[in-house]
Amino acid sequence: MFYYGNKYLLQLPKTAFFCSRSIPAEEILRTYDWAREQRKQGRCIISGFHSIIEKDVLEILLKGSQPIIWVLARGLYKKWPETIKNAVAAGQLLVVTQYDENCVRPDRERCLERNRFVANHADVIYNITNDGLCEQYDK
Repeated sequence: MFYYGNKYLLQLPKTAFFCSRSIPAEEILRTYDWAREQRKQGRCIISGFHSIIEKDVLEILLKGSQPIIWVLARGLYKKWPETIKNAVAAGQLLVVTQYDENCVRPDRERCLERNRFVANHADVIYNITNDGLCEQYDK
């Protein structure tokens, strides 16, 4: 495993967040509200933050101070945006991957492996499917 950030975050209770690439429009605003509520409650969110909505949720979460675990389906980036560097410096963010930096593109199999890692490390799973079904599972 390769890490960038605060490894202690793996010891916290975590909520996994999964969202399909395309969801009904009415679910988008509800998802953003959900993210703001998680930020307000200080819950640790673990996700691949890969789909467009997942990336938006990451942006919302980064505006808070709650813990975030970002699991990549590729190697660690060589350059990080300032918001990511700041979150890591504050101890708020951990980026995890099982791939070295030479792996620069996710593929279907790596995404599935990443999603299994996320699900296996979560205490609660929150999933939004492409038909708009929102499900929360306590493990």
